[in-house]
Amino acid sequence: MLFVMLRYFHTSFAVTAVGLVLAWMIGGWVGLWVTFNLALLETSLSFDNAVVNASILKHWDEKWRRRFLLWGMLIAVFGMRLLFPLVIVGVIAQASPLPGPISLYEWAINGHWPASDVLTMAIMRPDHYAATLTSAHIEVTAFGGAFLMMVFWAFFLNREKREHWIKPLEAGLAHIGRLNMAAAILSLAVLLALASELPEHEAYRFLSAGLWGVVTYAIVESLGALLGDDGAAAKTGWSGFIYLELLDASFSFDGVLGAFALTKNIFLIVIGLGVGAMFVRSFTILLVEKGTLSTLRYLEHGAFWAIGSLAAVMLLAPLVHVPEAMTGGIAAVLIVVAALHSWWLNRREADRK
Repeated sequence: MLFVMLRYFHTSFAVTAVGLVLAWMIGGWVGLWVTFNLALLETSLSFDNAVVNASILKHWDEKWRRRFLLWGMLIAVFGMRLLFPLVIVGVIAQASPLPGPISLYEWAINGHWPASDVLTMAIMRPDHYAATLTSAHIEVTAFGGAFLMMVFWAFFLNREKREHWIKPLEAGLAHIGRLNMAAAILSLAVLLALASELPEHEAYRFLSAGLWGVVTYAIVESLGALLGDDGAAAKTGWSGFIYLELLDASFSFDGVLGAFALTKNIFLIVIGLGVGAMFVRSFTILLVEKGTLSTLRYLEHGAFWAIGSLAAVMLLAPLVHVPEAMTGGIAAVLIVVAALHSWWLNRREADRK
C-alpha cells in the first residue's frame, strides 16, 4: 500500500510540500492552515471527477494521456482556478483580467501601479474582488450545472447501455434515451422549470447561462467529427481533451466560489485548489493503470450519479443553499456504496466458483 502511494502520489506530495511552504510565506501559520483545508476540500469534492476522467482516459493512447496529465493539469490549476475567475470578474467590471502593457509602462514611468486590472483588484481589494465574483454565482452555477447535467444524461440515456447498477431507474433512463435529443429536451425542461421559480431578472440570467451550458456540451460532442478524432466524440483526441477541461471547469466552479468562505487571498486559493487538483490527477492515473473501473463494475455508475447530484445542487443553488461539505458528502457516499457493492458482487462470484 505504501509503495502504491509513493508510486502514484509522489508528485502530489512534492507539490503539496512546495505549496504549503509558499502558503506559510504568504500568510504564516493561518495561511498554511487555510491552504491545507482548501486542498482537503478540493480533493474530497473531486473523487467523482477522477473516476469520470479515468473512464475516458482508459480509451486513450499513451500520447494523449500524457498530454492531458501534463498540459491539462496546468490548464486546470492556472487556467480554471486563477485565470477563469479573473475573466469572469473582468467581464462584470469591464476591466482587463491581467495588467497590460500600458499598466507596465505607467509603473515604469510613474513608480506606482495603476489599479485598473482585475488581478490588482484581487490583490489590493480582495473583498471587492470576492463580492464581484460571487455576484456572478447564478451564471456560473447555471452554466456548470447544465453542462454536468448533459454529462449525466449522456451516460444514463445511452440506449446501448446494458449493465445497470440501480436497475429499474437506469433501465428506464436507457429506454428514454431512444428518443431523439432526449438529453437536450430533459435539460431544457429542467432549466425552464427552475427559471420559472426565480424572479424575472434572475430567471433570465439563469436561463441564458444554462442554455450556453447545453450548447457548449453539444459543440464539444460534435468536435470529434470536425477535428477528425477517432472513436466516439468527446472520447479521444482534441475533442476529448476539450471535453475533460470543460468537465474539470464545471467541477471546479463551486470549489472556487466556496473557497472565499475560508479566505479572500487569491494566491492561497490557487495553491490550495491546485494541490487538491494534483491529488485528483494522481488518483486518476491510479484508476487507469490499475484497471479499477473494470474490476469494480459499478464504480463508474456511482461517479455519474455523483455528477448528477452535483448538477442538481448547482442548478438549485439560486433557490436553495446546500453547503459544499454536504455536496461532497453525497458524492462520496454514492461512489463508496457503488465500490462496496461491486466488491461484494466480486466476492460472491468468486465464492461460487
